[in-house]
Amino acid sequence: VLGCNNYEVIDLGVMVPVEKIIQTAVERDVDVVGLSGLITPSLEIMAEVAEEFQRKGLDKPILIGGATTSKIHTAVKIEPFYHAPVIHVKDASRCVGVVGSLLAPHLHDAFVDQVRKEYDDLRATYSGARSKASYVTLEQARTNRLNIPWNPSTVSVPSFTGIMTFSDYPLEEIRPYINWMFFFIVWQLRGKFPAILEDPATGSEARKLFEDANRLLDRIIKDKLLTANAVVGIFPARSVDDDIEVLDPATGSRVIATFVNLRNQESKSGQMPNLCLSDFIAPASSGIKDFIGTFAVTAGLGIEKLLEEFRRDNDDYGAIMVKALADRIAEAFTELIHLKVRRELWAYAPGENLTVDELFAEKYRGIRPAHGYPACPDHSEKQTLFRLLDAGKNTGISLTESYMMNPAASVSGLILAHPSSRYFQVGKVSRDQVLDYAARKSMPVEKVERLLTSNLNYK
Repeated sequence: VLGCNNYEVIDLGVMVPVEKIIQTAVERDVDVVGLSGLITPSLEIMAEVAEEFQRKGLDKPILIGGATTSKIHTAVKIEPFYHAPVIHVKDASRCVGVVGSLLAPHLHDAFVDQVRKEYDDLRATYSGARSKASYVTLEQARTNRLNIPWNPSTVSVPSFTGIMTFSDYPLEEIRPYINWMFFFIVWQLRGKFPAILEDPATGSEARKLFEDANRLLDRIIKDKLLTANAVVGIFPARSVDDDIEVLDPATGSRVIATFVNLRNQESKSGQMPNLCLSDFIAPASSGIKDFIGTFAVTAGLGIEKLLEEFRRDNDDYGAIMVKALADRIAEAFTELIHLKVRRELWAYAPGENLTVDELFAEKYRGIRPAHGYPACPDHSEKQTLFRLLDAGKNTGISLTESYMMNPAASVSGLILAHPSSRYFQVGKVSRDQVLDYAARKSMPVEKVERLLTSNLNYK
């Protein structure tokens, strides 16, 4: 959008080290630095960039944008630590006005003052809301856990245990599971699909996007321009307090991995429990043999070559379209793999017969929480998942130092089958849980604090 408005944009790409951002900003004497984040580890990197800019005495304005970012996060966790302007830009359509106001001498001061006042107000509101929220100790939260009446009949024995890989999965089989509603959100068009195609206000643009996307998707499938790989693991498992121990399928007793989880600490009323993912796995003390599913999926292999083609042609629209489609294919592949697990591999719902819309509405039994999201907000747990699945070898996905998946069009997580399992939000945790969590993970307390602070989970 900025390029189309006569701004020179230096595109450094994705997963760029902080040092490279600073070096380029200085060497090219840029006017503004833009940071975009797709997943929550990006929030920590953005804070690091601002702090390093401050430490080195730079004064380049920083724009914050992307799916995981928000105005409140920018105001609370980034802007206070940098003396120059830090501004959240909700979507691409607004960046021209923001940059124009920053660079115009007659607009700059008033614009920056207005933003800073707004962020001061947001911080005050945030602090007030935090002070009103009531929390319990970790011990109290554990006492108020979800108590499932465990017995052997509540556990579904899978048809196999171990690891299964799916290499170069046919894209034409994945295509029907694409959720087009989220594709349109990428382009700032909101509405249910297919009704959005006939919307009086946005229908014309939606139809054009849909036609362009399917034309490109036809080519991707025909010429095999993207490769979809997946690995699924189903293992015996048991819970020990807030953690889930994964057991060797061969022995059913040796611990081969441990997922360390966080528990909700918000004060509850009535019979509402303080949930943790471990609540949905049979405790070791029950003597019941339970199971857990794990997965890693990608549809991004080959995307760099395709993106380079669009870059050579200066086709930004095509490049964005490729990324949007790859993300949707990865999510669709995840939906398909989860379906296979429920019906065939674990087979705890062999008779399931849901429509695609019902799948999107999660009308099925069980959940598939992904690390970095509300029920398990710590992205570093992906390391355990990737070691367990040997995901690098089996899918081609790698993890960066900040636990982002590469290619970006990838999804990973856990699969829990108990009928009582449900999504929830860990929310903010107190110091006692941070200390306990750091000890269980054998991780420095300061690192745990930073991981949780980056996405506002540390009280």
